[in-house]
Amino acid sequence: MEFRRKKRAPVEIGLIPMIDVLLVLLFFFMVATTFRHHTNLKINLPEASGEEREQASKAINLFIDADGKYAIAGEDGKAQPLAEQSLQSLKDALAAFSGDAKQLPFIISADGKTPHQAVVGALDVANQLGFNHVTFAINPPEK
Repeated sequence: MEFRRKKRAPVEIGLIPMIDVLLVLLFFFMVATTFRHHTNLKINLPEASGEEREQASKAINLFIDADGKYAIAGEDGKAQPLAEQSLQSLKDALAAFSGDAKQLPFIISADGKTPHQAVVGALDVANQLGFNHVTFAINPPEK
């Protein structure tokens, strides 16, 4: 009979696998945070109140119909379609219409069947021109 205890091998913490795991985690978080993209446009959903209606008369109104054609409301409040329906002509018309009034609300009134690309193009033009207060016009729900 053997009563002596066998010598156990010393317990070691492997640093190399721990460093490998930490490098993989570091790489994952670096790649994951690269894809976070914050936009400069602040989009506020409209609310029905008296103040909003007063500001709407001092706002820049862009209308987009179901075919994706753009029209800008003049000072008389009537929508006047653009002569050429392109994003560059929209950008030129908005720059001429707004001047230096970039702090005014920019209201986009789009038809429910408007192509998504037309609305995104208008948002891109608004961002390029420096509009920060972009709002989408909606109809109140029917009771």
